[in-house]
Formats: sequence, structure tokens, C-alpha cells
Amino acid sequence: MSPRLLSMLIAISWAAPATAERQTIGVHSRWGAFKENGRCFAMSAPVDARRGSPAAASVGFWPARGAWGQVHVRLGAPRRAGSAVILKIGSRSFQLAGNGAEAWAASPAADGLIVAMMRTGSAMSVETRTERGGVLRERYSLAGAASAVDAAAAACAHARGAAGKSGAYSLD
Repeated sequence: MSPRLLSMLIAISWAAPATAERQTIGVHSRWGAFKENGRCFAMSAPVDARRGSPAAASVGFWPARGAWGQVHVRLGAPRRAGSAVILKIGSRSFQLAGNGAEAWAASPAADGLIVAMMRTGSAMSVETRTERGGVLRERYSLAGAASAVDAAAAACAHARGAAGKSGAYSLD
């Protein structure tokens, strides 16, 4: 196992506690795809995350809740109340909604745009002010993101048909 893969898996294990039901669907460069408790997700840690950091970015699929292709970011530190969380891919910026150390796309349309940009971009960054007033910048490689998102979507696709289609992201 390469040191890069090992560090990613360590970061992911810190970002979300493991359960007996979590299945690894696949690891695609800097991104992993997982299935757990009726949901599927692609996830990565920031390229410069310190060991034990909770920071992670993910794209989730939760058919029973009608959630498809939702972008979520767990920040490495809680943001200052009222501070914007900005996600950037290339020259595009998206203001995320959020609270504390959690942030997410503001709408299903924004989810779809961000996922589309992730497919063609090479890097993504998330920036905000922390509770202590410092600037938090977390950088993500998008190498493998498209493959991991597709693998997560495919793993939950059968359940999506039973729950009904919804959301901005589609494999159709």
C-alpha cells in the first residue's frame, strides 16, 4: 500500500467513524467511494491535512431521503459565525451554506454545478474564517473524484429507482 493511499485512508477514518456496515467500493487516486447504512459517498481529505484532522469533502447519495449528488465539506476547524465558506474550482467560486464546521452546497442546482466542475477540474479549495479569526484554507486534489463519484452513484443506483429519482446529479 502506498504512503499516499495509506494517509488518505487514515484521514477518511478520522473524518467519519467506521461502522461494521461500511463497505469500501473503491479507491480512485485521492478519492474513495464507500457505502454505509443505505447511503453511498465519494470522499477525500485535503492534500495538506494534518494527521487527525476531521477535514473532508464528499459527494453523497442517500436514496431513501431523495438526496442525490449532495456536496458536503467538513472543515478542519469551526468557522466564525457569519463568515462565508467559499469553495473554488478553477475560476468558479461557490458560497456554501453551513454551520459550525459543516458546509454544503446551497441548492441542488449548486450541487450539480460543483460536481460538474469537479469532473473537469484538477484542484478544489475551501476557505473561511475560523472562530479564532484566522483564515482556513483547505486544498483538495480532484484526481480520481469523477471515478469515485460515479462508483458511489452506481452503488446506490438500484435503491434510487425504488425511492424515486431526485437531485441534480444523474447517471442517466
